[in-house]
Amino acid sequence: MKIGGKAYRTIWLAQDGWRVSVIDQTKLPFRFETVALGSAEQAAEAIRSMVVRGAPLIGATAAYGVALAMRADPSDQALEVAVALLGATRPTAVNLHWALERVSARLAGLDPASRMAAAYDEAAAICDEDVALCRAIGEHGLGVIRGLAAGKAPGERLNILTHCNAGWLATVDWGTALAPIYLAHDAGLPIHVWVDETRPRNQGAALTAYELGAHGVPHTVVSDNAGGHLMQRGQVDMVIVGTDRTTATGDVANKIGTYLKALAAHDNGVPFYVALPSPTIDWRLSDGLGEIPIEERSAREVTHLAGLGEDGEVGQFRVVAPGSPAANPAFDVTPARLVTGLITERGVAPASSEGLAGLFPDLARGAAT
Repeated sequence: MKIGGKAYRTIWLAQDGWRVSVIDQTKLPFRFETVALGSAEQAAEAIRSMVVRGAPLIGATAAYGVALAMRADPSDQALEVAVALLGATRPTAVNLHWALERVSARLAGLDPASRMAAAYDEAAAICDEDVALCRAIGEHGLGVIRGLAAGKAPGERLNILTHCNAGWLATVDWGTALAPIYLAHDAGLPIHVWVDETRPRNQGAALTAYELGAHGVPHTVVSDNAGGHLMQRGQVDMVIVGTDRTTATGDVANKIGTYLKALAAHDNGVPFYVALPSPTIDWRLSDGLGEIPIEERSAREVTHLAGLGEDGEVGQFRVVAPGSPAANPAFDVTPARLVTGLITERGVAPASSEGLAGLFPDLARGAAT
């Protein structure tokens, strides 16, 4: 996607040909800065501190983290240590473990002298594949949007609500939930996006709004609690979100607050779609509520907000009464029964084991064996 007229992916090799450059998402939307990662430890910290975030991008960064580790030491022990280090950074996003398992399998049978080049190649392949997957998600989601738009009066805008950030900043490019929105806008469809602020880290207000604004997509930021009100008044035609892990039965884990949007959508007859690439499906799990690990993050993310002061400086501001404790579960699980459909790179599937296995019979069979 483009920022200031220049095309960017969210992760790429630095000019020196071995370090890995990423956009520092903790500085957005007020500053656009990049960081060059030079070790597995730096890659792990970038994931942990949410310099990079979003399930597909976390996986891509972890893959490059292994490559950086192999550049320093291609031994079996170093590979094992790097995979464990990177795998411990974020518990909910399954793409992290998928990418680490994929790179590990590629390197396992290789002579150590060949591992660095192979790891870089595999990480690059993961990135290129993610771009293709997200573009395909966009095409299939565009079909859904066209179908809903066909029911509107000529020229009447289609209102789409999204939660958190599932755009190009959460992937290598294009995004998941936002990819159909970008393609719909580029196709000339009159769309407007309600952007949930997404407390406590405000990924909607900071990142989704930043992306949509850069692309010229009409949008309005709303407080997290406004979604149900908008749906009751007929001002939302569709909800579309991303996911960090989806079970084989169609339960989805996404940023905290997604479940409440799904409940409101169900109560008001608003279609609720989840967009995801196949690496986000955890074929080993069937019960999202009981089996998906939910990350607990620092209470400071709740008690403090990052913002731009009137003096033009970016700072941290306390918004919770001093002395009050805070809890910070980062994700919740939306059961499959509340999901209208799963938009994937192979098409739109019902949120069920039959629906997913029908689209991905090869992956479902592989998981069973």
